[in-house]
Order: sequence, then structure tokens, then C-alpha cells
Amino acid sequence: MIHLRSSEEIDAIARGGAIIADLLDTVRAEVRPGVSTEQLDRFCEDFICSHDGAVPAFKGLYGFPGSVCVSLNEEVVHGIPSERRHLKEGDIVSIDVGVRLDGWCSDSAWTYPVGEVSEDALRLLEVTQDALQRALEAAVPGNHVGDIGAAVMATVGDRPYGIIRDLVGHGVGRDVHEEPQVPNVGLPGHGPLLRTGMVVAIEPMLSAGTASIRTLEDGWTVITADRALSAHFEHTVAVTGKGPRILTTAPHGVDAGASAST
Repeated sequence: MIHLRSSEEIDAIARGGAIIADLLDTVRAEVRPGVSTEQLDRFCEDFICSHDGAVPAFKGLYGFPGSVCVSLNEEVVHGIPSERRHLKEGDIVSIDVGVRLDGWCSDSAWTYPVGEVSEDALRLLEVTQDALQRALEAAVPGNHVGDIGAAVMATVGDRPYGIIRDLVGHGVGRDVHEEPQVPNVGLPGHGPLLRTGMVVAIEPMLSAGTASIRTLEDGWTVITADRALSAHFEHTVAVTGKGPRILTTAPHGVDAGASAST
């Protein structure tokens, strides 16, 4: 069932989304060589819980052991935080965050460069972030879910990137995952109609190689089948009569300090 939220309910989702936005901005300073993915997880949990009533929405969700998903390089999503996994110069790392506040959920993800990264890695981040922006712009009343996926496809164009098709965005509200599913591929005018009050998480995931994925033996971590780099950007957005309203407002300065090496 697809829910249509009132303006008051959308405001409530946005309050949790603001915590995520602040976190994704603040955690950038923690993304550096030598830091473990477990340290990033603890930082994020402490940040979320420092806000009255807020809790990590992912902790325990379907049995997930971490507070956030921390995915390195070829890991597309659902990376389990670990003291044994340390960031290295040249890595890219995705941090996927959910917050539950006052019974409402919000969801966002950002992919960061670790120190100096290659030009190829930077281009992958830029295109994936641009695909998110274009997809958000398609989230208007009268469009369809297929228009969102079509915007991702148009952004990628003939670039040599794989669009991850087997993972999708989703509705967000009382639960982290609600209807409808929001694929990153689609045809304009196809799929569920976008209506005022719908709240969805749009999350393009691109690979520098194949679009095929597989899940590791831990049952959670999804990687590219060819172990090519993968980037993931996500926002929770409300469909409104005034245009898309991003409820996990874009982090400021997340690219600060990023540089490329040849």
C-alpha cells in the first residue's frame, strides 16, 4: 500500500532527516585513512542518539548488527561495520543512515573519498551524485516512478557505468521500507503514479564495471560481481505541489578536502 502523508507528517519525517543531514556533514571529518568501519558506526550511533528521542533505524532491522551500513569500494550496500576493516588512502566509502524519531523514519546515504582518490573514482562519485539530483527533479506530481529511473539512465548515458538494477529505492514513513519500490532504471510514464504526499527514498547505485551483484557469506554485504568500485547516494524526498522537497537536506561540504591522484 502506498501512503500519502500530510504536511505535518512530512514535517515530522524531515525532523529526523535533518539529523541525518547534519550527521553526513559532520562524519566527513572522520573519514580518513586508518579509521575502522566500526569506529564510523560508533560515531554515527552516538551522533544520532545525542538527539532527544532519535535512534538508528537500521540497528536490528531484519537482524542487521550495525547502526549504519558502511560499504567500502566494491561493496554496494549493507556493509557490516567491523574493527577489522580500516579505511585506506584512495578508498571510497558509502555511509547509509536511517533515523527513527517520534515514530517516523528517514533514510539517506553518501559516498566519500578517503584522502586522495583516482580521477576515475572521482568521476564515478560525480556522476552518481548527479544521477541522484536528476532523479530527485523527476519526483513531481503527475510523473511516474519510471520517470525517476529514466532520469538515472539519462544521466549515465553512454558512460561505462553499470546501473545496479537488483537493488531499489523505496517508500519511507512509519517503516524504513514501504511501497512503492523505486528502481534506478525505468521508462517515462510507467510504474506507479507520483502523487502529492508520497515520500520515497531515491538511491542511485552505480558501478565502474558490471551491474551484476552478489551477496557475501555474511548474508548482508552486497558487492559488484567483478569487484569494480561502486558509489551510492540517497535522499528521502516528499512529492509536493511545489516540487520535490528533500527531507534529508543535502550535506554541505561533503566533498571538501577531496582530491585526485593520477
